[in-house]
Amino acid sequence: MWADEIIVVDSGSTDGTTDICEKYHCRVFKTEWLGFGTTKKLAVERASHEWILSIDADEVVTPELKTSILALLRGNPECKGYRIRRRSFYLGKMIRFSGWRRDHPVRLFDRRFGALNDRMLHESVVVHGPVGDIHDPLMHYSYPTVSSHITKMIPYSGLGAEILHEQGRSATIPSAVARGILRFIRMFILQMGFLDGRIGFILAYNSAYGVYLKYLRLWELSRQESCT
Repeated sequence: MWADEIIVVDSGSTDGTTDICEKYHCRVFKTEWLGFGTTKKLAVERASHEWILSIDADEVVTPELKTSILALLRGNPECKGYRIRRRSFYLGKMIRFSGWRRDHPVRLFDRRFGALNDRMLHESVVVHGPVGDIHDPLMHYSYPTVSSHITKMIPYSGLGAEILHEQGRSATIPSAVARGILRFIRMFILQMGFLDGRIGFILAYNSAYGVYLKYLRLWELSRQESCT
């Protein structure tokens, strides 16, 4: 194992994840689901070292990335956090366009100067200090099947709608439809998703449907509030 320790925060998995992790001597902590940002912060708080590499269960560190990280940390890092280039796959195909090509999230950081925010969805690392870039890739196997994407749409659209509702936002049925159509146009045409072929079309279509669901559920929340 090239990392000093591996910390896993599990929020109720049923596929044997914790057994596998414990087999490889990971430090496993169980908790109820608290949202993406807050749940990940629990792992950071339990770390024994200052530098944190935060990755999700569907991400894989490449040998090149491992080498770059180790070389960086053996020296005297100039920055307090580092963005890592992420290559994402959809239905087994690497997506080169569709708005996914410029995906460089901060994943390596010194926790004395950085931390996860508390966002329920689309959390990120906030670093107080200079941020650099690591160009060796982190592989992201986001949705291996269509059903895995559709299954996640339900909770994700609900969370997104709740966040917008708390911000005082509202929606109508026509605006939900329009936002879905605009998302498809943006991903498939403006962000050249058509160059990803038929997989790019499926990605854009399903992503558009997810946006439609989010704003439809926002409309539903607003409607329920007005009826009380």
